[in-house]
Amino acid sequence: MQALPPDGKVRCKALWISDVHLGSVHSKAEQLLQLLDRVECERLYLVGDIVDVWAMQRRVHWPEAHTRVLRRILKFSRHGTEVVYIPGNHDQNFREFCGSEFGEVQIRKEVIHETGQGYRMLVTHGDELDFAVRYSRLNRFIGDIAYDLLMWVNRRINQAREALGKPYWSLAKWVKVNVSQAEAAIRAYQHAAVNLVRDRGLDGIICGHLHYPLVREIEGVLYCNDGDWVENCTALVEDHAGALHLLRGVAHPEKPLELVFADDRFPVTADPLPAQAPA
Repeated sequence: MQALPPDGKVRCKALWISDVHLGSVHSKAEQLLQLLDRVECERLYLVGDIVDVWAMQRRVHWPEAHTRVLRRILKFSRHGTEVVYIPGNHDQNFREFCGSEFGEVQIRKEVIHETGQGYRMLVTHGDELDFAVRYSRLNRFIGDIAYDLLMWVNRRINQAREALGKPYWSLAKWVKVNVSQAEAAIRAYQHAAVNLVRDRGLDGIICGHLHYPLVREIEGVLYCNDGDWVENCTALVEDHAGALHLLRGVAHPEKPLELVFADDRFPVTADPLPAQAPA
């Protein structure tokens, strides 16, 4: 990774963010604002779970930073940036408005984005691929409870780390990387994404949902997951050469609440999947 200049603008053709979960105590809205205040882009894609309606049905957590994120997005739309909002599963209430506009913001179920290098990419939140990991409605409910507990523990750990002057560490990310069942679910999801794109004759997919940022070529399909603003503080960008890569917010070594943005650009690596998704 290469750190970007701390005060410079992030100029790109397109920016994808998802899984901000405004309205949830887990949202890192302040950190997202640090990126949005530096970005200049032609298109901004909001790839679902921007507002966490599910979380707000249990408890509303809405500090001023959450309002500022929405205002900043609307400012983009009023100043020449094309803004496309694709609702996810946590803000699925807004899916009934797909095909319409809210001010200058387009609301769509999905879109096809063509990069400057000619790749035709499906842009979708990605919860429609949950079937690949055999999610029943009950499983999703139990999974949400478990995830909330995991994030509660994660928050307590990082409060202690912050008091000790140590940078942020993601327990949820550690679980996804080190627990075999979680890894198998992620691989199954990616396999389903590859099949979906191939069936539709497209070159790749850009999604969120998993909170697992990745840019990788899988069996000839470009798989891009833009990550989230709960655990990873990542966004996907298309630069002016038409290349897709991640921007990752890394805790400042001396100021844990401030982010240093690093360019995750690297050569696309092949990662062939098994013929069948893991059980």
